Amino acid sequence: MILIFLLSGSMAFAQGLDGSKTSFAILGGVNLQNLNGKDAGDDKLENDMIIGFHAGVNVQLPVAPQFYFQPGLMFSTKGAENTEGVLSGTYNLSYVELPLNFVYKAPVGNGYFMLGFGPYVAYGIGGKATYEGGAASVETDIEFKNEVDSGDPLTTVYIKPFDAGANLFFGYELPAGLFLQLNTQLGLIDINPKDNRITGDNQSTLRNTGYGLSLGFRF
Repeated sequence: MILIFLLSGSMAFAQGLDGSKTSFAILGGVNLQNLNGKDAGDDKLENDMIIGFHAGVNVQLPVAPQFYFQPGLMFSTKGAENTEGVLSGTYNLSYVELPLNFVYKAPVGNGYFMLGFGPYVAYGIGGKATYEGGAASVETDIEFKNEVDSGDPLTTVYIKPFDAGANLFFGYELPAGLFLQLNTQLGLIDINPKDNRITGDNQSTLRNTGYGLSLGFRF
């Protein structure tokens, strides 16, 4: 992921020497995230969204008139909340994320309308699960692993570290470089690891989904 970003940056620098419109940006904003999927009984999960955040950088490389390739490097928090039953649980996940977007920019007024789409890949670097019931509250670490062993504790939440999916966003950029965009993200990979503590073929599924609002500056 880092290698791809560095290579893109090198390309951007080389193209910038030729007078093209290569640019860099810093951005950040708010996430509204959820974990969707099915439980071991094949019933749809009834989770609620939680508020998170994202922050990072990207480089914008021209590929054709009004079309750009826009790789980036982001830190993003995701997760969900479950309030069913007596005990409620909140799951917060932290990812390093590499979006690889293609962007169309059309002149509108004094600025540019932006429409972007593309894949992303991400890797989990941390997480917390918080359980509350009555006046009691317990917080535990979420562990990232691809397969849960039969002897692993039942009190720990396990998530696959690797995630990937699709991005879609649109927004507006001012001539000075300030921009605002609305983001949608759909996880396409089941991040629930194979659980050897569960007998039979019934395994739950879990996918990251969410929306976001980003404010940034391009220079």
